[in-house]
Parts: sequence; C-alpha cells; structure tokens
Amino acid sequence: MGKNCCGDEPIKSSKSHNHAHDEGAHHPQSSKNHGPNHSHEHDHDRHDGHDHSHGSEEFDLQKEAIPLLVVIVLFLIGSIYNEQLHNTPYALAEYLILIPAYLLSGWNVLMTAGRNILKGRIFDENFLMTIATLGAIAIHQLPEAVGVMLFFKVGELFQDYAVGNSRRSIKAVLEVRPDYANLKVDGVITKTSPDLVQIGDIITVTAGEKIPLDGIVIVGTSQIDTSTLTGESVPRSVGVGDVALAGTINKTGILDIQVTQLFGSSSIAKILDLVENASSKKAETEKLITKFAKLYTPIVVFISLVIAIVPPLLIPKATLAEWVYRALVILVISCPCGLVISIPLGYFGGIGGAAKRGILIKGSTFLDVLNDVRTVVCDKTGTLTKGTFKVTQIVPAQGFSKDELLSIAGHIEAQSTHPIAQSIKEAYKGELDLTKVSHYEEIAGHGIRAMLGDRLTIAGNDRLLHQERIAHDTCKVSGSVVHLAVDTKYAGYIIAADEIKDDAIEAIQNLHKIGIKQVIMLSGDNNGVAADIAGRLGLDSYIAELLPEGKVDAFEKILSKLGKSEKAIYVGDGINDAPVIARADVGIAMGGLGSDAAIETADVVIMNDSPTKIAEVIQIARKTHSIVWQNIIFALSVKAIFLVLGAFGLATMWEAVFADVGVALAAIANATRVLK
Repeated sequence: MGKNCCGDEPIKSSKSHNHAHDEGAHHPQSSKNHGPNHSHEHDHDRHDGHDHSHGSEEFDLQKEAIPLLVVIVLFLIGSIYNEQLHNTPYALAEYLILIPAYLLSGWNVLMTAGRNILKGRIFDENFLMTIATLGAIAIHQLPEAVGVMLFFKVGELFQDYAVGNSRRSIKAVLEVRPDYANLKVDGVITKTSPDLVQIGDIITVTAGEKIPLDGIVIVGTSQIDTSTLTGESVPRSVGVGDVALAGTINKTGILDIQVTQLFGSSSIAKILDLVENASSKKAETEKLITKFAKLYTPIVVFISLVIAIVPPLLIPKATLAEWVYRALVILVISCPCGLVISIPLGYFGGIGGAAKRGILIKGSTFLDVLNDVRTVVCDKTGTLTKGTFKVTQIVPAQGFSKDELLSIAGHIEAQSTHPIAQSIKEAYKGELDLTKVSHYEEIAGHGIRAMLGDRLTIAGNDRLLHQERIAHDTCKVSGSVVHLAVDTKYAGYIIAADEIKDDAIEAIQNLHKIGIKQVIMLSGDNNGVAADIAGRLGLDSYIAELLPEGKVDAFEKILSKLGKSEKAIYVGDGINDAPVIARADVGIAMGGLGSDAAIETADVVIMNDSPTKIAEVIQIARKTHSIVWQNIIFALSVKAIFLVLGAFGLATMWEAVFADVGVALAAIANATRVLK
C-alpha cells in the first residue's frame, strides 16, 4: 500500500445524514416536532384582566356607531340641561335620560366586572370603572358617570379598530386556506374537500385556482404565485417533477399533481396553525404587566378607600361627599386599560407586521428575546448558500478516465438523496443500470461502500479514504468533493460547487449595520470550502467539519462566551440543524417552499429562504420592544401626575376621564406603528 498524503488521525465528519460527503444534507422531514410546544418554556395563559374579545370577530364600525350615537345624544342633553334636570323633583328626568346612556355605553364593562367577580378575578380595570361610576351615580354626578363610560367606550372602539388592522395583516396569511380540491379518478374530476384527499391521489388545478395540497407535478407546466407563503412577488416556474405547495396559486397552465401530504400535514396547515396560535405565547414584558395589574389594582382600591374615609374624620370641615369624589377620581385615573390594551396590541402588531413580510413568529416571547440578540450563528447549505450543487471538476487518477469516473460515481450515488449525489446524477448523461449495484452501505459521516459489478467501490470524503486505508495523493481539495476508489485503488475525485445566495452578502452586511457583534457559520463542510464561503460573505468566523452533535457543542461554546444579557440565534434549514435550532435562544428556520422540519422545529420561520430577513426580524423585534416600553413609561408617568392632582382635589373626574382615555388612545396609536 502506498503512502497517504495525510496522517491517519481522526477527523470530524461533515453532517449527520447517513451518506456524508464534505457537505450537509437538506432533508424535508424533521427529527423533532416541538412546534408550539417545544423545549422553550412558554406561557399559554391569556391575559385575564381585560376580558373583552377584541378582534375575535371582524370589527363592524357601522354596527358599533349606532348605539354610540344614541349615547352621545343622551349625554349631550343630560349635560347641557343638567341644572334644570337636576333640580326637578327627585331628579327623575335626569335619571330617565342619563341612566339609559350609562347602561348603553357601560353594559360590557358592568357585565365583565360581574362575571370576573363570580370567577374570583375581582381587581381589574372593569372593576375600577364599575365602582368609580356607580360611586359617581351614588353622589348624584350622573353626567360624569356617563362620561367615564362613554369615553371609555370610544377608547374601546379605537382599540377594536387597531386590533382589527393587526388581525387583517395576519389574516392575509390565513386566506391562503384552500376551499376545495379537484380530485381526478379515471379521467373524471370531482370537486371535494382537501381533507378527504389521500396521499397518492391525483388532483387537477386550473389557472387561477389555489393549490389545495402539497404534491409533485406529474402533468403540465405553469407559473405559481408563492407570495402568500413566501412574500415573494415573482412567480415560480414549475413543471413535471417539481414540488407544488398548498396555498400557492396556479397562474397560467393546467397542472395534474400527485398528492404527497395529507391536508393536516401540509405546509400550509402547519402555517395556519402557528399563525392562529402565535399570540398564545406571551412575552416576558406582557406577563410582567399582567402581574403588575393584579398587584396594582387592589393597592389603588385601598388608597381610594383611605382617601374617601380618613380625611373627613381627621380634617375639620372636610365633607364626606368631597373626599368620596376625590377617591372616585383616583379610581378613574388609575384604570390600567391603556397598558393592558396597548402592550398585547404592540406585540400582536409586531407578529402581524412580520407576517406581512413573509416572516412567521410563533409568539411574542420571541420578539423580546430577539431584542437582546448580539450573535447570529448560521448553517451554510440552504441558509447562506442555495444548496444546489453542480459538478465543476472531474479529476481521474491511476488510469481511470473522466467518463469512467463519472459513470462509477453516478451508479454508486444513484440511491442517495444528498444534494451532491443529485448533482453527480445530473452530470452523468448515460443510462444507469442499478442491477450492477449490490451490497449498498451508507457509512454515517463518511460516504458509501457498495459492489459495482464484482468490484468493491467507495465514494465519500477524505476521512473515508483514510478509514479504508486507501493510498491517495490528494487530501486537501477546495470545494465539496467526492473521492472514489475501486478495489482499494484510488480512482480520483469529483468536485461539486454550491452557489452563495443572491442576497447572502447583503444579509451579513445588514446584520453588522444593526449592531450584531458576530456572525458565525457552522458547517459540516471541509475547512477549505467553509473558509472560502466565509471569506466571500464577510463572516466574523466559522467552524467547519461538524457533525450535528458537534454543532451543538460548538454552539454551546459560543453561548458560554456571551454576556449575561446577550442572546444568540441559530439559523438553519432542516433536520441536520434541528438539535441546534432547539438549543438556540431563538431558532430561525429557512422555511423555503415547504420544509416541514423548519415549520415544526423553529421559533421563527422565514418563508422565502432569504437571509436578509434575519436582520429584518431583529429590527421588527427591536421596534416592537421600543414601542411597548414607550407605552409603559408614558402611561405610568401621566397616571402618576394625575393621581397626585386628584388626591389634592386639583383634577375633576372629567380630567380623569380624558387622562385615562387619552393615555389609552395614544398608546394604541403608538402600538400600531409597528405594523408599518
């Protein structure tokens, strides 16, 4: 046996699929489904303080405006003629005009407060509003009681309108749900529900129709609009053998598609599920405000009671009516509705704004974490590069010809789904006689061993050559390489090149511009290829020749070097990256056109595979975080000022109402900015 060019020291392998060249596999199935319930700890409890179902139904301004106009008319009559009405016997006319207005404007608040009290949830903004207004009625301040409920109702309508806008942004994603499928059986087409179509069935999709299920095109060519899934406006050409995904729209020709996934398992079904449940995972800030409101409300009620009762007992000439009024003013000012409305709305707007851009975020908690990200770690293939390989060089050795070497590689690689194997099969133009291939064996992290006719043949990386003790004079090759040997005789190697994505360089530049300290690439590829890609992209560093378990170890080391409050995200594209995606503070997946692994495993899914979206989602998270904290600081500051004024009798209930509603409206308006 001749002398090897390298030592026989063990070298870390590339990716973890069973057939490993010097590059990783892109596999459509996930090894782990943690979707909405994965290893991150999520809080699935909805906020129970503000019990209105804002946005759960389509907002109808006309329907809401009619009772509001009635209330306004009655309120104006009661306010303008208050003195005359107030001085009638028993003030009966005043009650007949203003109590209906009070009930029309405040019925939802009163009923919600009652329901919450029965459930043991006493201290919320509905309770504050109820006791404040009933107290005003008790001291015969009916116009002010109606004014509190009226302006609160106006604030609610603005809130509903704002939530409706946010929901419409996400509804654009939900509208891709297909209504029917044209099932083709023995040439006869029947319109049926997508839920009833089975794997292997044939469906026909005409121009203008939504594709109802995932499948493979078996007849026809067309242009497909994928914008509903990916945000990309440029249609994609498809023909026989290409993948067609549920939710996309057939633009031109007629397609016959063989179904590969049941509707419940299709990419669009998973997207619908994650979008519908996205708001169930609350951010830490949101949970903090929920806890704050539960503590804050009973304190406010206690302070109000003290203000109502103690001064009349201790201060000469102080009247009970005066100090009860001040206490009621304190209650109105203290209502935390501006916070409990605008903060969830801010996060909801962030999720909706991202969805409009083809980025699906599985919960507001991830927006908070993304705000603290300073390190971005990326996979190479399918994330920064296209993952589509082409044979660029065939280098035979020891008497083998190029055609012979390609023929050997084509036969041995025929059963592999690895991208490099696919590129070799595409490069080989001859007939493949697979009956010649026997005793096929995939060696994890190394390559393939098989019999080709009566000759023992191996195809794989340099590590496999060393493992099989095959003498060769070429070890370090720049590029994704497949070495071949026949009957322990080195036959040469084939290089396949992977293309960098069109926007990958811009993506790295954008990350650095927004203050990301380091962008690191983890790859199963050999060191030469990884170094070349890292240099061309302008990455801060890279780690090559990693198995999936090696990737987790490498990622752990990166995490150990971060500051206490700094977070790291990992961006990958499938099964080989699932362990690291699960380990990351936020796992981002290139969802592409239907990677089930990406949709199921990651916390954030980039639907068009564009790496520039990484910086974009971080910017959305930062803007959302900024807006939420602006609302918190603004609301608490204004309330603190008016609480002091109210306690000293310098603020009336009218001013309290305007302060409360004004804060809520300003916070809502600010929260909607994140959508733009």
